[in-house]
Amino acid sequence: MAWRDSRKNRSRLLLFISSIILGIAALVAIYSLGENLRDNIDSQAATLIGADLALYSGKPLDDKTAKLVNQLGTERSEERSFASMVVFAKNGGNRLAQVKALKGNYPYYGELETTPGEAGKTFRNKREALVDQTLMLQYGAQVGDSIRIGEVSFAIAGILQKAPGQTGITSTVAPSVYIPMDYLDQTGLMQKGSRVAYRYYIKYAPGTDVEALVEKRKDDFEKADLDYRTVESQKEDTGRSFRDLTRFLTLVGFVALLLGCIGVASAVYIYIREKLKSIAVLRCLGVKAYQAVLIFMIQIVGIGFLGSVIGAVLGAVIQQFLPIVIKDFLPFELTTDISWLSIGQGVVIGTLISILFSLPPLLSIRKVSPLNVLRSNADEVKSEKDPITWLLYGLIVLFVFGFAWLQMQSWMQALIFTGSILAAFAVLYLTALLLINLTRRFFPTSWSYLWRQGLANLFRPNNQTAILIVSIGLGTSLICTLLFTQDILLTRVNLSTSGNQPNIVLFDIQPGQKEQVLKIAQSHKIPVNQSVPIVNMRLEEVNGKTAADFQKDTTDKQSARIFGREYRVTFRDSLTKAEKITEGKWQGIYTENGTPVPISVEQGFATRSRIKLGDTLTFNVQGTIMQTIVGSLRDVNWGEVQTNFLVVFPNGVLEEAPQFHVMLTHVPDAASSARFQQAIVQAFPNISIIDLALVLRVLDEIFGKIGFVIRFMAGFSILTGIIVLIASVLISKYQRLQESVLLRTLGASRKQIFAITALEYFFLGALAALTGILLSLGGSWALATYSFEAEFSLALLPVVGLFLAVSLLTVLIGLLNSRGILSQPPLEVLRQES
Repeated sequence: MAWRDSRKNRSRLLLFISSIILGIAALVAIYSLGENLRDNIDSQAATLIGADLALYSGKPLDDKTAKLVNQLGTERSEERSFASMVVFAKNGGNRLAQVKALKGNYPYYGELETTPGEAGKTFRNKREALVDQTLMLQYGAQVGDSIRIGEVSFAIAGILQKAPGQTGITSTVAPSVYIPMDYLDQTGLMQKGSRVAYRYYIKYAPGTDVEALVEKRKDDFEKADLDYRTVESQKEDTGRSFRDLTRFLTLVGFVALLLGCIGVASAVYIYIREKLKSIAVLRCLGVKAYQAVLIFMIQIVGIGFLGSVIGAVLGAVIQQFLPIVIKDFLPFELTTDISWLSIGQGVVIGTLISILFSLPPLLSIRKVSPLNVLRSNADEVKSEKDPITWLLYGLIVLFVFGFAWLQMQSWMQALIFTGSILAAFAVLYLTALLLINLTRRFFPTSWSYLWRQGLANLFRPNNQTAILIVSIGLGTSLICTLLFTQDILLTRVNLSTSGNQPNIVLFDIQPGQKEQVLKIAQSHKIPVNQSVPIVNMRLEEVNGKTAADFQKDTTDKQSARIFGREYRVTFRDSLTKAEKITEGKWQGIYTENGTPVPISVEQGFATRSRIKLGDTLTFNVQGTIMQTIVGSLRDVNWGEVQTNFLVVFPNGVLEEAPQFHVMLTHVPDAASSARFQQAIVQAFPNISIIDLALVLRVLDEIFGKIGFVIRFMAGFSILTGIIVLIASVLISKYQRLQESVLLRTLGASRKQIFAITALEYFFLGALAALTGILLSLGGSWALATYSFEAEFSLALLPVVGLFLAVSLLTVLIGLLNSRGILSQPPLEVLRQES
């Protein structure tokens, strides 16, 4: 019976399930991407780190630590990394880059990919450099040109295309320049106060259990303040990062699937309503209620399985193109293979979820009475009062929660996701119902007939207004929220660098260079907004206890890590506009010699480090021990473009300590900025400059790439809404045919019916887009106010463009799918009715 009944309805049945094809395609694509990422990370983990073991330190090694490092492995390499200005001799172009001085044969796994290929090895023994291709393209440099780093000019031996662990994004933000370590001291950049990262790469003999060796040495590394990374830990860290990405994209794809499933439920509901007479006839012939349910359930299962297979195949195809979308975020070359496990998961999930969402309307068949044969309205099915139907709704919610928990592995996060999804659907659905009721209640009777008829179709029997507003509105909301969020972040950065706000930062200025830098700024008519002294120091004791004491005392939760870092602090007599005291009292001038110095600590750092008001901190200021007391805690707005610090001293304490300076200036335009930067770099090569205009452009590029990935996935929601729209038009085709015949019989022309249909779909698309935009406005405002602590401003042009695009697309699809209805002659339908 299921097979026979489906023969004349197969095209319609396929439409029931077509709306989940895209959701399954999205899930299978992301599942496959995740599996391929895991496989590639497992196979290429060694090339991500370039060695068996990497050690990291923020200071030069003492004799004891150097001896420890030299005992490790069979081969060792050293790298010193720091930010510095580089100057291209050919055109005078300069930019802040990440300079890496290399000694040894690193990398041991993988290679420095260069053009020409041999440059990655030949540059190590000559006064030559490898320059990132981003820099080479930006300044039109070629192999053989000169690049000046500090006091030394290097010949460009090759273009650096890829290095271990480097991604397209990192090369854009901080392009690398490799030089031989033999020439590092000659550059004059290793000065007191320079922030340098010391890295040591170790290679072991094949077959060595590096993890076991590191486990034995872990305490030694901790005491020497050495961070370490092995191939296994690199694999875990990289895998965790991309696991978070794939989980996020999976949940976005799952939203599209849920939209499709709501479309399935709505389509099945209308399909069953049209089958009421057939079901009633079957009941008269002795078919039991559960048998009638099974007849249509078999159809749904079969079509659900077929739709899931199609979606899985489509997902496998889409996955082949996803690496192109995310390649700039990957530190390795991603190879893709067909993931049969992901395809199997997609088919199972698609079939299961199509059954779950089809069951509530299908179960209403049990309530169909044989009396429906004689009176079609004799038995109204009220499934909302059926306890089994409510049980199914509970199972659907549990399914959503279970799926989210499998992705997040956190009950709380899964609960928040499920609640958020339900809230979003509820808001959109209730908004749709409210709009329908308001339209019916305040119907504009003074409008022309065509407009009134198009508007009235929104609340006609078996209308699809609510389902379309939910599906299209949620997709619109996702894309609109992304646009708003991106605009909030970029506007915040723009505001921070607009007007007379600082847009150039100069750091590593030595005390003897300060006056000359001020003179250069004055000669270029560049105002200096801020000049801040910075002193390096280390923390020795907290409340009289050292790091060793905290390590021995397992009951004390204080982290020993706060002793390992180098603190960069400043001193001043007043707070900045980005700071406010939350506890204690600010003291800007210290006059009480012999007593602990009152310092101010940033609130978040104090909380993380379990430091309280009144605690005593002992600092080692480059050999001088200084006793301090926490006199106040500060809340710092880290988003302000200015120097912010974890620890601030009062005036009268650190003026004679070894220090360097940071200056913040404002340049009016790009040409002035270029001239000023060139003058500074030529006079003082050790001074590094951050151009915030360049940072802004890089941020814009990064947001654009991230936005494309999210829009790509959110697009599945929009497409699903479009398919639901197509399905709803075709499913209700016969009812629309009857309405068209009645209008034609009453004298309406095809042109008038065409206009009514166009207006109906314009109202539908406009209401869906408006609902989604309003929802995104609320969410974006909350993000701006509570998460970003930024002022929310409405970017009107993109919003209007999105509104018009969704509205017109809905009209276009509605009209294309209604062509057959408009061309039907009235007599044909009247014959069917008779």
